[in-house]
Amino acid sequence: RELFKTCHDSKESSSLIHMFFAERNAFKIPDIAKETKTYSINSAAVIGCGTMGGGIAMNFANVGIPVVVIENSQESLDKGIKLIEKNYSSTVSKGRMSEDDLKKRMSLIKGATSLESISSADIVIEAVFEEMNLKKDMFKRIDKIAKKDCILATNTSTLDIDQIANVTSRPGDVIGTHFFSPANVMRLLEVVRGTNTNKEIIATTMKLAKSIKKVPVLAGNCDGFIGNRMFHEYVRQAHALAEEGAKVADIDRVIYEFGWAMGPFAVNDLAGNDVGWRIRKRHKQEGKYDNLRYTSTVADQLCELGRYGQKTNRGFYIYDPATRKKEIDPEVDMMFEKVADEKGISRRSISDEEILNRLSWALLNTGCMILDEGFALRASDIDVTYSYGYGYPLWRGGPMKYAEDYGLGKVLKEIEKFRSLNSDMWPKSSYLEKIINEGGKFKK
Repeated sequence: RELFKTCHDSKESSSLIHMFFAERNAFKIPDIAKETKTYSINSAAVIGCGTMGGGIAMNFANVGIPVVVIENSQESLDKGIKLIEKNYSSTVSKGRMSEDDLKKRMSLIKGATSLESISSADIVIEAVFEEMNLKKDMFKRIDKIAKKDCILATNTSTLDIDQIANVTSRPGDVIGTHFFSPANVMRLLEVVRGTNTNKEIIATTMKLAKSIKKVPVLAGNCDGFIGNRMFHEYVRQAHALAEEGAKVADIDRVIYEFGWAMGPFAVNDLAGNDVGWRIRKRHKQEGKYDNLRYTSTVADQLCELGRYGQKTNRGFYIYDPATRKKEIDPEVDMMFEKVADEKGISRRSISDEEILNRLSWALLNTGCMILDEGFALRASDIDVTYSYGYGYPLWRGGPMKYAEDYGLGKVLKEIEKFRSLNSDMWPKSSYLEKIINEGGKFKK
């Protein structure tokens, strides 16, 4: 009984209960009534059969929905289909799926090299390279072929949904479906609403997410949406810490010990450092963050050296090609030291507490900006996004709940202290002060 009471009264219990209700509240969209018409999704098409496209296709096959995957060459298509089969075979070898199930699911996945194959699909998901002109071109072509009332979805992780939608003759049918890698494993689906997206399309996509066993969160159309907009600031803060004196491995260790699946630098290596490199190039072209200290140039230097992470066996860490086991590379810490010297940054010893708080409050601060601007419906949606899409520990309740438990007034004081030392790293938002003045709790 004593142990039960300890568990019952713990912050972990409160956090897990919070996550239970947050996951269910994410389905509630204030301006979309329960009786809103939804379309039946009996077939799907995925454009792109790389790691992401193949993983997306698996989600449909797993629940018995036939899906066609399209590639621009037979060689790329064969490679993608083999990867899907390899993923299923791995599940079979672990005893979590039978050979019959493997065959059944593979039979639901058809490959094609002609875009005409999307003509009968109820939903088309574009999963091509993260480049605006390429996506616009693809949507012009999709628009001409896809049937009426087909959902036209893009798997973009940062790009403007409206720009993509506006090249079609039916922007109301266009929506963002941001899957997280690996798409056949990660439970989050960020559903991104464009300015003109029809309510029926949103309602159908939210319902479909549940059908394919995903946890959906509705996001507004801002750069990076909810998850990646916040993650950009989190990574930016990690790089600043590395410039100021913290070691890469120590930053990752602190975050891992807190409960995340892995630290920010290990995540970059897993996802591919070239992905962030492309986004940074786009941001610089658009003139974003001109007045802020940008992500350290070390990340760009690594990419220029071809050190993209696990896929090249070198990134912020060095990886064993056979086991993927990582080892620390002292050269990377030296690169940060050199950059700090070039920028005139005085390096110092940084405590584990400062590492954790700066990374945690960078997420919280950006989350408050997103709520204030209306790109997230509620703070708990942000918690769901991070727990199911980014490996944030469920038992801490997500970044917003964790900050609430810590004490938002205390958090604000710490942010103001960090801001006084480096204002460029802490964009200002009055939303946090507003919540503190209203009782220190985020609205449910």
